[in-house]
Amino acid sequence: MKKLSSTLLLTAIVSMAAPQQQPKLSADLAGADPQSTVQVIVQWKTTPDNSKHQKVVKQGGTWRSTLQSIKGGVYTVPASALSNLANDPDVAYIAPDRPVHAKLDYTAAAINASASWSAGWTGGGIGVAVVDSGINPDPNLSSAAGLSSRIVFSKDFVNPTLAGMSAATTSAVSAGPGGIADGVASTVSALAAPVGLGPVGLGPVGPGSVRPVAPALLLPSGVTAPDQFGHGEHVAGIIGANAFSSSCPNCTRSFVGMAPGVSLLNLRVLDQNGSGSDSSVIAAIETAILLKPVYNVRVINLSLGRPIYESYTLDPLCQAVEAAWKAGIVVVVAAGNDGRDNSFGTQGYGTITAPGNDPYVITVGAMKTMSTYTRTDDLIATYSSKGPSQVDHIVKPDVVAPGNLVVSLMAPGATLETQYPGNDVQLSYYESGLKGSQSTATSTHYFILSGTSMAAAVVSGAAADLIAANPALSPDQVKLLLMKTAYKTFPPSSTATDPTTGQTFVDYYDIFTIGAGYVDLGAALASARAVPAGGTAQSPVANYDPNTGKVTLAFDPSSIWGLQSVWDERSVWDEQSVWGTQAVWGTSVLNGEQAVWDEQSVWGTQSVWDEQSVWGTQAVWGTQAVWGTQSVWGTQSVWGTQSVWGTASNSAENVTIQGER
Repeated sequence: MKKLSSTLLLTAIVSMAAPQQQPKLSADLAGADPQSTVQVIVQWKTTPDNSKHQKVVKQGGTWRSTLQSIKGGVYTVPASALSNLANDPDVAYIAPDRPVHAKLDYTAAAINASASWSAGWTGGGIGVAVVDSGINPDPNLSSAAGLSSRIVFSKDFVNPTLAGMSAATTSAVSAGPGGIADGVASTVSALAAPVGLGPVGLGPVGPGSVRPVAPALLLPSGVTAPDQFGHGEHVAGIIGANAFSSSCPNCTRSFVGMAPGVSLLNLRVLDQNGSGSDSSVIAAIETAILLKPVYNVRVINLSLGRPIYESYTLDPLCQAVEAAWKAGIVVVVAAGNDGRDNSFGTQGYGTITAPGNDPYVITVGAMKTMSTYTRTDDLIATYSSKGPSQVDHIVKPDVVAPGNLVVSLMAPGATLETQYPGNDVQLSYYESGLKGSQSTATSTHYFILSGTSMAAAVVSGAAADLIAANPALSPDQVKLLLMKTAYKTFPPSSTATDPTTGQTFVDYYDIFTIGAGYVDLGAALASARAVPAGGTAQSPVANYDPNTGKVTLAFDPSSIWGLQSVWDERSVWDEQSVWGTQAVWGTSVLNGEQAVWDEQSVWGTQSVWDEQSVWGTQAVWGTQAVWGTQSVWGTQSVWGTQSVWGTASNSAENVTIQGER
């Protein structure tokens, strides 16, 4: 079979396309039952006001809230009115209010976090917004002296309430259709006031003794957002725990977060089952933006995600993370845990979840530390989602970080701890000299989880440390530093076997699996004051040229990569046809709606990069090769015989309970 000509390919795209939908109405709304009522996010061309809300009301809809950062509003609308609403010239795009889901002993060592701590950079003075299932008061999240909580602000977007707030605070949080007034900076500062706490002993004082329980760290009345799922607490601990509960005289391991001095903003968007909605996440992101001048919010952690339904340029969730990025806040997102998904014959490629598909944000995949302190033996976790992104073909993930079998804070009695008691950490794992029943007892402080959620939290903490070291860094500079200095020595491939199913998974260390490499905080800090001042760090697009059989990286015109000679317009792959000798993009390309690839093997059996590295034999980032000189893909078919992109991943959860050995 010969390669498809450009004419045939174009004809195939048109003929196999799904029925034409209104460009301003998302495809997953087009099939809505006309008798039903749906909750949607309408993005307007200009900032919505009452006149625009009334347009929806006249169609039988109800206004719920305003999302100012994306010029949007949340509405409940009869499905039968969607077509008329989409035809309104003031409407830019309509999408469902989609559901989202929740997606340290060796962990810190793997990214060289000790280099930051020894230099005195612990994230002090930096605010990190944890958009997750909530954070519980915990002495491990207290100040160094244990006298005040570092959870400086809490808001519950699952069960919003203003009970217990002061009048001034209530006014600030409720004023305006967006839910938070412009004057929030001057009226919510009281929420950051230190909360008193009596002296707390580290204890125990001897083997087998009973550890004293620290008094609860109470947040201001009415603004707590407790973690009922058990995910947000774990994430917060990875970012900023101070090892209070593992600092006893007989403790053999200390579970310190990446940035134990950070201030945490607890923005609860996921319920007790780890589920939430686009609108809640967007509202939380807006809150973080508005609170930036109050708490010096410089990082937002999003260890959550959902399937990709449209281009990031239209997706309201992606537009919200871009608004935060442009406001000067680094946004770190979990890549997703669908790297084992071969339901479309893709061997896990094309499984990045939203908003990790946005080119601005730092999207993070998960590595396994192999229970050692060195990173030379670390391997990719087979569940870590791979790029490129659906629809837009953005090269993701950007970096990888430890995410497998991570020990962090427990939320006792929360859903995860109740359902998976086997993930409780044994006291003997980090404390010696235990006697009697304590020798087999489990900790009430620590829990084990795995996933790209955990890896994202590692990078959020690393970003906070970088910014503490150089507060002038922009989000793009932080992303550049983490990618440029990432550790880049990997094997060509690795294999893991699921102990439950016996199924074996093979991973290749390519651009769509490990991105720019394994985060190295020490190396990033060493370059923190010598980073270019201009340009963006948007992740490139992978473009396939059917005439040459090669894939190239396309960059934003203002990309900072050009200044660094990191990537250019050269072929990403070698001289061999990347896609093999068969049809490349297939006969039904529709960027997510239809199959992107053909029924034939996409990559074929040729080595994609081989010894003639795409980037040449010279180092791209410095003295080390960026991706290495080994064959990236090997001889296995990457894409298989089914659609690469499919319609969506069945699950966007970014946490996997049992992890991988």
